[in-house]
Amino acid sequence: MTKHDASGWHVTDTLAARYADDTLPEPDAWSLEKHLEHCAGCAVRVSGAVRATAAGAVLGDVRAAVLAANPVTAAHPAPGTTPVTAPVRKIPVRETPGHPLRAPRPRFSRRPRSSCLPRFSRLPRLARLPRLARLLWAAGPAVRGAWLPAVLGVAAGAMLLGLVGGFAQARVVLLAIAPVLPVAGVALSYGPHADPLYEITAATPGGGLRLALTRTAAVLAVSLPLLTLTGLLLPASGAPAAAAWLLPGLALSLATLALASFTGSRTAAGITAGGWLCAVLAPLPGAPEAEAADRLAEQVSRCLDGVAAQGAWAAATVLGAALLAARRPAYDHLPRR
Repeated sequence: MTKHDASGWHVTDTLAARYADDTLPEPDAWSLEKHLEHCAGCAVRVSGAVRATAAGAVLGDVRAAVLAANPVTAAHPAPGTTPVTAPVRKIPVRETPGHPLRAPRPRFSRRPRSSCLPRFSRLPRLARLPRLARLLWAAGPAVRGAWLPAVLGVAAGAMLLGLVGGFAQARVVLLAIAPVLPVAGVALSYGPHADPLYEITAATPGGGLRLALTRTAAVLAVSLPLLTLTGLLLPASGAPAAAAWLLPGLALSLATLALASFTGSRTAAGITAGGWLCAVLAPLPGAPEAEAADRLAEQVSRCLDGVAAQGAWAAATVLGAALLAARRPAYDHLPRR
């Protein structure tokens, strides 16, 4: 789409040809069709591109049949189209003062008043919600669903374990679980399992990867400050810093989005979250019960603490973002799972 004068962008010949060949991504095709409703010149250009394809002859036959059944439309063809000869029904006219040849106005049946304006009970429930609730609804299924209470439960459980129960390694346990929580939110935020209007939203200009990133940002905006603040309130006891999990959480979320373009969001979340938990919990099987907490603390420190570990997570974040950018077109046709 190229920009022209003050009227905005118009459809180019290349774009019209891609639309006619069905090689244009769904969001761009939707935007083009919306533009054609108000731009006759672009409609003529796209119509010519479609008629030049193999389907042009079939569409011409269909159009001829429709216009033959509707003589009034055949008498006034659209700009740039070929009129179809068909018998036209003559409308009687009458001569009136000031209007020598004025056709009688057609009469339309009046619908009942109750069917013209929707009642308040018929309005979508979303329109009756307060503004804050509507923002929460738009943030994504995870933030307004069971995921948010789960995150709050993890934070509250860590606080009870460390401050009330006196468990010295409560921050270690929180840091081991925290990177998985945004991944679970990403899995619950996008896909046909999470959105009953997935097929519609994925085809809109705001759908696809843009919608997935918006809902991922909502998940991170909730989980990052909440879990980091909880970690700050817990006793350190030699554990990594409370914010040490931020880069791993971001890297795993981006990796989940990138893998979702291949496998779907739930499978991708299972791979990334499962890989993290296997890496963190690897020393625990077979360890004595008295040493389990210390071994977990050592493994969490290896994965999160130090310049080398954080540098590796920063590189993983950049790599995940690059892979996600390369896989962006795949979000126009995500797997149905």
